[in-house]
Order: sequence, then structure tokens, then C-alpha cells
Amino acid sequence: MKKLAVLSGAGVSKESGINTFRDSDGMWEQYPVEEVASIEGWYRNPGLVLDFYNARRRDIRTREPNEAHRIIASLEKDFEVTVITQNIDNLHERAGSTNIIHLHGEITKARGEKSLTPVYDIGYNDIHLGDKDSRGQQLRPDIVWFGEAVPMIEKAADIVSECDILLVIGTSLVVYPAAGLVSYIRDGVPVYLIDPKPIRIGYRHYTQIQDVATSGMRTFLGMVPELK
Repeated sequence: MKKLAVLSGAGVSKESGINTFRDSDGMWEQYPVEEVASIEGWYRNPGLVLDFYNARRRDIRTREPNEAHRIIASLEKDFEVTVITQNIDNLHERAGSTNIIHLHGEITKARGEKSLTPVYDIGYNDIHLGDKDSRGQQLRPDIVWFGEAVPMIEKAADIVSECDILLVIGTSLVVYPAAGLVSYIRDGVPVYLIDPKPIRIGYRHYTQIQDVATSGMRTFLGMVPELK
């Protein structure tokens, strides 16, 4: 069975009603990025950061996977699929995908502010100032913020370097280090890009489907030889 790596970004969840990082009408627009999505912002005002992610967690609870999530999950019938997502929601899991790498962490999990482990599954519950881990550290979202290392990037690079097909969906490939993953593809491996805006990569064997995630995935199903 061929290996399919799926690199997904915020555009996949947008049609489920989860605003992307750059949406002018989204929850992010109410706060400067450096205040709620950076390690410096956490040190300046952890209460604000907790409130922000508590609100996002409640919002995600009300959202459902869309057709793009479901089609990606269904590809496990034909491929050995690994989803490498930049998203912090759990919609890939809820759609049925079973092998997922969360590059930027998961909003439904928490850890101590100074340790990567242990990680606690908190579901959709709030985190408050004063909530501590087993070591007495203040709990924070298990999310990778700007200014922090991306612990899963090496594993993701290995997956991309070994895949037979790479599908990039809902990401403009401008945020590093995730955007650099396409450079690990072996020469000749087909790459499919699904995004409404034109994307250019320094690799010749790629096809762009310039569309939103749901209808783009339907087009993808008709283009991949193994699925015809």
C-alpha cells in the first residue's frame, strides 16, 4: 500500500466554521498575535492567553468535521495515510483519521508551563490560573506558540521524505518550519496542492487544485490514478 502524507492547514477547518489565523472577522482579529500566540505573550499575561484559548476550545466543541476531513479519513482504505496538521483542533480525529501528527499541538490538551510532559487530555474544559500539573506547574495549553520549538517537525520530515504522494491542503506554505516540509519530498513524487489562492513551490512535480478544501478534495479524488 502506497504512503500518502497529508499536510493540512487552517483552510481545511474553515468550512467547519473555524476561522483561519488571518481572517479579518475571526477571533484572532480581536487580539494582537504576539499577545495570545507567543511564549512572550504567555509570560506577560497568562490570564489573557488562557481566556483566549478557553474561548477557542468552547468554539471548537460546537464545530463538526466537514467533507474534506471525511474524505481525507476515507483515504485510509487505499493508502497508508499520515495526516500532518498545523491545526490545533480535533476535527481530523473526529472525522475518522487514525494517524495524525499535530505540529502545533492540540487545544484539548494541557501541560505544565515549563515541561513538555506529562500531557493531560482536558477535552473542552477551561484552564484557569492556579490549575497545576502533577509537579505544581501552572497548566497551559499544549500548543506550540511563536518563539517555541516544534517538537514533532523531525518526525513529520521523515514521513514526507518516505511518502509516495504528498497532499498539501488549506495552507499557504508561509509559516515555518511547517512550510519547509515540502523540501523533504523525494524527486518525482507527485505533490497536490489544494488552496483557493495560487501557490508556488520550488518543485516541478506538483499540481495545484485552486479551490476550497471540500470541493478541492472531490477534484483530488478524480485526479489520483490510484483512486480512479
